[in-house]
Amino acid sequence: IALVENIQREDLNAIEEAEAYQRLIGEFGHTQEALGKLVHKSRSHVSNLMRLLDLPSGVREMVVTGAIEMGHARALVGAPDVERLARQVADKGLSVRETEKLARAAKPASKRKGDAAIRDADIMALEHQLGDVLGLNVRIAHGAKGGALTLTYSTLDQLDMICQRLTGERI
Repeated sequence: IALVENIQREDLNAIEEAEAYQRLIGEFGHTQEALGKLVHKSRSHVSNLMRLLDLPSGVREMVVTGAIEMGHARALVGAPDVERLARQVADKGLSVRETEKLARAAKPASKRKGDAAIRDADIMALEHQLGDVLGLNVRIAHGAKGGALTLTYSTLDQLDMICQRLTGERI
């Protein structure tokens, strides 16, 4: 209960909040959806914050110190050479929208083109639906020759849950 109350404090930065979410999920086995209900936040809010933990420690520290904001950091998740981009964002005082453009431009052209062509509304809706059911980040890449389903987990308990659901057996 104390951890939940700490999360609901207004003075936590995004990284501290994400780490607290990860701790609750790890210690109590909550899904992102259940955790969102517990702390009165949406699953997507919990998911977006937890994605920040995928950033290099230097970039996370920039969020903690206020050099960049959570929106900037979220825009940089998955971009190549994130630390260089984060320093550029901080040095130039870029807006979140400018940061999103910078991150898109940093991705290889073939990846950008493929993402735009493949990601339609049905695929995105399916990602959200599966994410809500599983309480995990879900990514679907679909193309002419097949595709890939990516489930991102943060703890071994979440991995166990995925394996149990896929096999129908307790692992």
